[in-house]
Amino acid sequence: MDVLKIPDHDLLVGGFPCQDYSVATTLKNSKGLIGKKGVLWWSIHKILSEKKKKPKYLLLENVDRLLISPSGQRGRDFAIILQSLNELGYAVEWRVINAADFGMPQRRRRIFILAYLQETNIYESLKEITPTEWILEEGTMAEAFPVTSGNTIFTTEFKLKGDVVSISKKFNKGGTTGLFENTGVMINGLVTTLKTKPSYEGKFTILRDLIQKEEVTSEFYIDKNNLDKWMYLKGPKKEMRTNAEGFEYNYSEGGMIFPDSLDKPSRTIITGEGGKSPSRFKHVIQTPKGYRRLSSVELERLNMFPDNHTKLEGMSGTKRAFFMGNALVVGVIEKIGIALNRKIANEAALQS
Repeated sequence: MDVLKIPDHDLLVGGFPCQDYSVATTLKNSKGLIGKKGVLWWSIHKILSEKKKKPKYLLLENVDRLLISPSGQRGRDFAIILQSLNELGYAVEWRVINAADFGMPQRRRRIFILAYLQETNIYESLKEITPTEWILEEGTMAEAFPVTSGNTIFTTEFKLKGDVVSISKKFNKGGTTGLFENTGVMINGLVTTLKTKPSYEGKFTILRDLIQKEEVTSEFYIDKNNLDKWMYLKGPKKEMRTNAEGFEYNYSEGGMIFPDSLDKPSRTIITGEGGKSPSRFKHVIQTPKGYRRLSSVELERLNMFPDNHTKLEGMSGTKRAFFMGNALVVGVIEKIGIALNRKIANEAALQS
């Protein structure tokens, strides 16, 4: 990747897989970084490291298990990201957000990370108040998605020690629990983190609100001859199974709601949502005409995309479902964007 070809920009937005961000020094450069699997994160890091004019703001997204990965060093991967950004001159705030907690139609939980470069007014504002005030009242995330601290009044604070190589080797070594809560800030290497709860009093969208009123094509209806297979996969199990090597083992799992409730926000859409084959995890609803899977349009609505956003030439229903399983709930990004834009404008007005 030739960073010099990337135009200067104020806001860098990105998402990257939650895999393995461990780092090591290279033979040629003691500060070199080698990401074993988290390639996209290191691509973002490369842009931030090599751009002469660094982006003022970052908006990054990941699955919430980033806060407790990997199992042998709970939180190490997130600590590497925080220290990387700290070394590059950024302050960071993060929040785990479940879209359904704030009235949106899908129970989809993700971590959102905002970072502010040292030269920005937002960075200076963060320095001037307590981290708890920023987390609960003054921060960009607090404006977009209000929270309370519930019964918890104490924060966890700790300093990130050493460079990213040292953190990769030593952070929370052997720890059985993570150090990062669902909300927090980091500035100058000092981490302050607090478990928060949503504070939302608006309208909640349920699955019933998004069901198509018009006729859905026959491909989404379940053949009555396959209904037993669907019910088996969705149901509880406790049975003896045999693996490929002939080893017998006891297998058990709990049941899934069948059909899916229309009176609650939807379960999380997964990438395997499409296709006719019976599945434990695909959504199934009951209609006057029988049981059926969710249509492509309904899946788009659950992520708050416009109807037929993925309807392109040659695009199958299975592929459209895959896209929605990989997507974010648009309303979350929109609220963060509006709050960040307002924060930038307000800080600029205060300085003028």
